[in-house]
Amino acid sequence: MKTNDFLPICKEDMEKRGWSQLDFIIVTGDAYVDHPSFGTAIISRVLEDAGYKVGIIAQPDWKNINDFKKLGRPRLGFLINAGNLDSMVNHYSVNKKRRKEDLYAPGGEMGLRPDRATIVYTNMIKQAYKKIPIIIGGIEASLRRFAHYDYWNDSVRRSILFDSEADLLVYGMGEKQVIEIAEHLNNGLDIQYIRHIPGTCYNIDHIEEVYDYIQVPSFEKVKEDKISYAKAFKIQYEEQDSIRGQVIVQKHKDTYIVQNPPAMPLTQVELDRVYDLPYMRNYHPIYEKMGGIPAIKEVKYSIVSERGCFGSCSFCALTFHQGRVIQSRSQESMMKEAKSMVEDKDFKGYIHDVGGPTANFRHIACEKQKKYGTCKDKQCLHPKPCKNLNADHTEYLEVLRKLRSIEGVKKVFVRSGLRYDYIMTDKKDDFLKELCEHHVSGQLKVAPEHVSPKVLRLMGKPGRAVYDKFVDKFYKINDQIGKKQFLVPYLMSSHPGSDLKAAIEMAEYLRDIHYHPQQVQDFYPTPGTLSTCMFYTGIDPRNMRPVYVPKTREEKTMQRALLQYRNPKNYDLVKKALTLAGREDLIGNGPKCLIKSKEGKNKKDILRKNSQKKKPFRKDEKQKNKRQKNKSRKKKKA
Repeated sequence: MKTNDFLPICKEDMEKRGWSQLDFIIVTGDAYVDHPSFGTAIISRVLEDAGYKVGIIAQPDWKNINDFKKLGRPRLGFLINAGNLDSMVNHYSVNKKRRKEDLYAPGGEMGLRPDRATIVYTNMIKQAYKKIPIIIGGIEASLRRFAHYDYWNDSVRRSILFDSEADLLVYGMGEKQVIEIAEHLNNGLDIQYIRHIPGTCYNIDHIEEVYDYIQVPSFEKVKEDKISYAKAFKIQYEEQDSIRGQVIVQKHKDTYIVQNPPAMPLTQVELDRVYDLPYMRNYHPIYEKMGGIPAIKEVKYSIVSERGCFGSCSFCALTFHQGRVIQSRSQESMMKEAKSMVEDKDFKGYIHDVGGPTANFRHIACEKQKKYGTCKDKQCLHPKPCKNLNADHTEYLEVLRKLRSIEGVKKVFVRSGLRYDYIMTDKKDDFLKELCEHHVSGQLKVAPEHVSPKVLRLMGKPGRAVYDKFVDKFYKINDQIGKKQFLVPYLMSSHPGSDLKAAIEMAEYLRDIHYHPQQVQDFYPTPGTLSTCMFYTGIDPRNMRPVYVPKTREEKTMQRALLQYRNPKNYDLVKKALTLAGREDLIGNGPKCLIKSKEGKNKKDILRKNSQKKKPFRKDEKQKNKRQKNKSRKKKKA
């Protein structure tokens, strides 16, 4: 029986539905938010739509085994995820300092999930129930499916499937995989025999049972040898395509981790069905008295328009998780969602965002991808746009126009990532003009990330000239439409390839454009990215060439300080960086200097103080002279 309500979180909820046992229980590191921006909500609703009884255990007390038993033993199995973020990223900053707030917890309270939540939850369930199928998924499991460098331990860890001892790992978005797994379990197939589903990984003892595979260097090999690590990652990265990708095997001691090729992208009909499910579009009412769930604020009145990204930035894990093939929702589905927002009593008329990983990607990069998949050794946009790239914003513009025409909608913003190089590849200016006219709230955030050619090349980002042309066009259009709007560039320090010279080059650029960033992002080595492989190995796995990597805390702090050189607190760090780089020419009083010379400043202070001390004496001398003159005048008169 389906009902328009939150899924059960306790036995009382099950009784209200007339359920004595659940088919699946989802254990998650996030609070329970039934909104399609949360993975738990999507997977639970997809299973419910397929006829399964699903319950949620959100942020269980991982030290209390009874918390994992509160919904009873599920008929078919447990599904585990750490939440919308990797639990280590959720807990720690790039400096490995404990964060003070968890946006996915009630009232933002930190500490309601453990480090490495997927492993901890799996171990607790194994203690609570014997011989119960356990399937792990979500971003944490997806990006740790092979042996991987772990920034927090500063070492190579085994596959999370090996460490957690789960039965099956689902990588990617997971809707197709979880339904097929459910069907097999429901038909009585033991989970140890569910080994054929695309988008899943499993363990096996005998490699002879696997056919047509590529074997990458083992965990033991990549742990001891960085060249082997880079070679393994290159193969893993290249094979992430549902059409041409091959089975990949990696040995861990006496066991083999087997990754099946990625699942096929959802069709538009399938994606529409996922987003048309009866989400409550809010957090569970139990959190109201605790201050609610902060993460809902930015997404509650936003619309996901697509998935996937062919931008392939090196520091982004999307290639490894969602893939490079764009999957877009129909206009009708998005209009339906927008109209449901208008009916919400708290809706103020503003749709906060219409987009996805990259908002202005609404269709696949080229027609060849439909038949042959993505190119193995080429990128769609880097180092320059491919000649086969279909750069066209016509359909996305149609979506935005229809949304802003809905009665009750005052404004439709676009705030998720926009690829400015893709905008510049479009021969028409219609999109950028309407974006500026209707969909920017005074500031538009874009991500040039850097200006140094060698760093941009490693990042997979376009050259500075492309960004400069975009900036010129943006401000020219705003002048034409009579609006005063600004660009806010995202910048990254300490990315592999960035030495002090590159960081100074960025600082000089900021000086020249008169931009002083309040915030900059340090490169964060998270699992599953090309940049993390470079950070750990000092090698670009695409060509096996050495890469300079800033690793010491001192150098990373200096690079960050250079991007905020105007902050007085950064003076000593900036001066040290400029001195080490032999750029003392940027210290002084000239128009091109980043910081002033403190020595020159001290000399001026001394002169000023001395002059202030002499003034009283000069005044006394004048008064004395005046008195003497007055006396002499009086004598003459007498």
